Amino acid sequence: MADLDVFQTRLGHRFANLALLQLALTHPSLAHEQGTPMQHNQRLEFLGDAVLQLVLTRDLYERFPAFGEGPLTKARAKLVNRRALADKGRMLRIGEQLVLSRGEEAHGGRERASTLADAFEAVLGAIFLDGGFVAAEQFIAHHFHDAFGGLGDIPVVDNPKGELQELLQATSTEAPHYNVVDTSGPEHDRVFACTVHHEGHELARGEGKSKKDAESEAARAALKVLRQHKTGTE
Repeated sequence: MADLDVFQTRLGHRFANLALLQLALTHPSLAHEQGTPMQHNQRLEFLGDAVLQLVLTRDLYERFPAFGEGPLTKARAKLVNRRALADKGRMLRIGEQLVLSRGEEAHGGRERASTLADAFEAVLGAIFLDGGFVAAEQFIAHHFHDAFGGLGDIPVVDNPKGELQELLQATSTEAPHYNVVDTSGPEHDRVFACTVHHEGHELARGEGKSKKDAESEAARAALKVLRQHKTGTE
């Protein structure tokens, strides 16, 4: 384990109980390798995840008073997905601090996205236990400040099918309908092609890894065409 003093400076939190930080950095693979019961960071990860969800949920609730549950849930999911948390773990260089089994080390565990995301949440859980809610909240505010800055247009639910239906039904009682027109690729990696129609006319086509994704892409393409047409006629 590298110098924890330097690491605490990066975290912005000095631990009164350093054992909590050491536990947060102990990967479960160590217990599996030694074959004996020992503590590792999964419980702290569980706690940190809950703290993170609570703090971000409250912040989103306060920042975006005009949005309902659906958009706020989408925004929160974007902030706390595994890739985003892994990126924050890399910024803190958590991988350098992890205590891993030899096997996990040999297989690149220090850079594995899931490991870094879990460790980030575990460290947050440790900060919460060590310094209380205020310390955890300050840690989250610091590390998610830039992410919130990019949330200006994110809390709109990505629902192109709903948007298309709303747009079309502003001038028509008929809803759009979708047809799967092609499937390609091997069984384990299918690609679906879909068309969207309205009042007997094909509006656009889309592709995706599932029928749902293909329909969404077709709706997104139709929205683009319709909006371009509207702009061109104004």
